Amino acid sequence: MTAIPNTEEAAAAELEHLAAEIGRHNRLYHGDDAPEISDADYDALVRRNNAIEAAYPNLVRKDSPSQQVGAAPAGHLAKVAHARPMTSLDNAFSDEDVEEFVARVRRFLRLSDAADVALTAEPKIDGLSCSLRYENRRLVQALTRGDGTTGEDVTANVRTIADIPADLPNGVPEIFEVRGEVYMAKADFAGLNQRLADEAAAAGKEPRQFANPRNAAAGSLRQKDAAITASRPLRFLAHGWGEVSSLPGETQYEVVTALRQWGFPVADDFVRVSSALEALSQYRQIEAQRADLPFDIDGVVYKVDRLDLQERLGFVARAPRWAIAHKFPAERAQTTLNDIDVQVGRTGKLTPVAKLEPVTVGGVVVRNATLHNADEIARLGVRPGDRVVLQRAGDVIPQIVENLTRDAERPEWHFPTHCPECGSEAVREPGEVDWRCSGGLVCPAQAIERLRHFASRHALDIEGLGITNIENFYADGLIARPADIFRITEEQLLTRERWAEISARNLVAAIDAKRQPPLDRFLFALGIRHIGEVTARDLARRWQSWPAFRNMVQTGIDARDAMLQAIGESDDKHLSRTAKELATVVDTKQVGPEVALALIDFFAEERNDAAIADLLTEVTPADVVHETRASEVSGKTVVFTGTLETMSRDEAKAQAEALGAKVSGSVSGKTDLVVAGPGAGSKAKKAADLGVKVIDEAGWQAIVAAAS
Repeated sequence: MTAIPNTEEAAAAELEHLAAEIGRHNRLYHGDDAPEISDADYDALVRRNNAIEAAYPNLVRKDSPSQQVGAAPAGHLAKVAHARPMTSLDNAFSDEDVEEFVARVRRFLRLSDAADVALTAEPKIDGLSCSLRYENRRLVQALTRGDGTTGEDVTANVRTIADIPADLPNGVPEIFEVRGEVYMAKADFAGLNQRLADEAAAAGKEPRQFANPRNAAAGSLRQKDAAITASRPLRFLAHGWGEVSSLPGETQYEVVTALRQWGFPVADDFVRVSSALEALSQYRQIEAQRADLPFDIDGVVYKVDRLDLQERLGFVARAPRWAIAHKFPAERAQTTLNDIDVQVGRTGKLTPVAKLEPVTVGGVVVRNATLHNADEIARLGVRPGDRVVLQRAGDVIPQIVENLTRDAERPEWHFPTHCPECGSEAVREPGEVDWRCSGGLVCPAQAIERLRHFASRHALDIEGLGITNIENFYADGLIARPADIFRITEEQLLTRERWAEISARNLVAAIDAKRQPPLDRFLFALGIRHIGEVTARDLARRWQSWPAFRNMVQTGIDARDAMLQAIGESDDKHLSRTAKELATVVDTKQVGPEVALALIDFFAEERNDAAIADLLTEVTPADVVHETRASEVSGKTVVFTGTLETMSRDEAKAQAEALGAKVSGSVSGKTDLVVAGPGAGSKAKKAADLGVKVIDEAGWQAIVAAAS
């Protein structure tokens, strides 16, 4: 793995790139069923992101891949919220990772080093996650995972899959959601591609070929017409559950065994093991059989067997603490670098992309690879025409790890000094690795991308205003800034080629429907650097209304302008001091100095402020409405001190956060409750001096029980 950046500036720049790149691949994989890279390549990029975040925890972005699950559902299928979220899994890539997973479980549960932690182990099938809801033993709904919170309704299509029973036997709980993977067997995949090729040849058309079984399964399940799904050889493998009215066992193994008894296919290699050593032995056995299995797998999943321990362990960010996926090692391949294309992003960043001679690696055809920046190109010494090695496990995706053509007589490839889109000068700030176009709003690449982002599914989600319409409207001068979108009329659209009355009316109606966007979507839509979906949501929840948020921003602008540079203070130190001050003004959980500075700088720019003022003549961001759980400590600040005897400090904190409380490490006038165990010292005394309520661990457990 390439060394971790040795400066915060370089680390922040790479994390920004990784968040954008992984987000794009998430949308391609989960939303479009058209991945450009293999699972191993994707895992490698996530590992690089996690490694940098571990080295610089203060730089973790709220749009970080470590905080996300899948991608928002898209397209023609209805969107439905999951009764219980469909989370992702953290990954392990070595024996040591698996041993550390078991050790983390022990530490969280305060188990001794000698205590056994029973696990289940099963192949990690490479399919499309699906949740099947049964009520009174009848299948009533089937959803894809989507973004983990909302999925796509594929009920009609799922009813065509023979592996999935329409009715369950007597004795099954009243409500039971079975979760698993829809997949296509290797032999069926080959047969489908051959059939598609034969049909295309008979019709004199270019044949459509699926890249791999996972793509074929996903594309087949997400059809508009269930008859097409029925014509495709889809299968199902169960591995878990969602919302249930009761469970037919007290362990993972018992419940999955019950699923098998109810008629659901379960992996033949689903077993229970008593230790990390046995888990690793099962991993090697499954890995040895990998090529002979009828379906594609990319690893082995381990889960803590006891359900009561799973409940205590809970979840962190986007994944459960009680499960992990042990991924198989990846491969390498050689190909030719045909060209280096420099693309301009919506923030003006210039990203070099390697255009490769297509090469199949592990069933996935790879045509492009990011080269990250000028420094990476110089390190590799790559030029068009070079023979290069792609690595499917490493620190970037797909990673060019070696240049096999080192011809000293051929000229080097030089990074452009001007924007390839608008010709403006390309600049590189001190301490940064990226070059950026200085053209700002005059650069067509940025203008179109900003408009596309504003209307995109994760921002204002304006149906019908896709990239093609945005490009055409921008080219014709119909729109230039976000506010212009809301001034589009039916009359204007009807004068355009290929626009009919119904399509014009539908687009204007879709635009009008977004005139009161949720505050978090509005903030995200503005395209502020470092403000992703999660950060926008945190800011919205903290400030709750646009006026309150804008007042905070103005306070930040005033504070920034008042921060004079001290005599002898370097520019970097002054900027750092200013950023820290602004973080206190923004006063939002997980928003650090870097994000706060970007936020205030954005609104301090007069052109941005004018554009937003113009936009606010057309839209009114909706206030945030909080839903709080009935809990004695919801919305309060809790401090744990002393020795906790029945749980670890991590588990206590997780319990408090689940009840809507904020956990602090120190006692102050803002503290509402102190939970004091044996050995509580100065914190308990300070709480008594301040009149803060102090309870023991038993009292805390009573609060937790009451809330449950």
